[in-house]
Amino acid sequence: MEIVTFESLDAGQLAGAAIILRTALDGPSYKGEGEAEAQVSTFLQRKERFALAALEGGRILGWIGAVRGYSHALELHPLVVDPVNQRLGIGRALVSALETHAVAEGFLTLHLGTDDWVGGTSLGGVALFPAVLQKLQQVRPLGRGHAYFFYLKLGFEPVGLLPDANGPGLPDILMAKALPRVLPTNS
Repeated sequence: MEIVTFESLDAGQLAGAAIILRTALDGPSYKGEGEAEAQVSTFLQRKERFALAALEGGRILGWIGAVRGYSHALELHPLVVDPVNQRLGIGRALVSALETHAVAEGFLTLHLGTDDWVGGTSLGGVALFPAVLQKLQQVRPLGRGHAYFFYLKLGFEPVGLLPDANGPGLPDILMAKALPRVLPTNS
């Protein structure tokens, strides 16, 4: 498997990236006609965005995007792996490659949101007010794996919770991770 920038992908691989985006995420995101393709193109057209793709034999297995929204914190958005290739280490490799890229650009923090569209955590489908942060401290998995628990294994930690961010009972769990610091050298 090799990890390359989106700029090096051909039209067929970019189309594959859109298909993966449409099929890999739970919830309604990027399901409408042309939505996934439009999102993929933003990573080629907008200077505040970039993406990396995992390829094997020229076939796209998954990809990770990043959005430069703060001077020293980079947003991971999205991470998607073809459903038939999930749980093989591809997502982990993409996050690692993004971290390396982020450190090289001088970012100090990597952050993301993990929406709970399907009740994959104890935070989905319930009223979170009052005591929102107390409920976040007690989050547990429900049903099949939720991305929150994947990111925990990669060293991300919860930093916030937006109740009803995507509708009643559909929260967004905010996570972040400190990146290694590159200290300047004295020459």
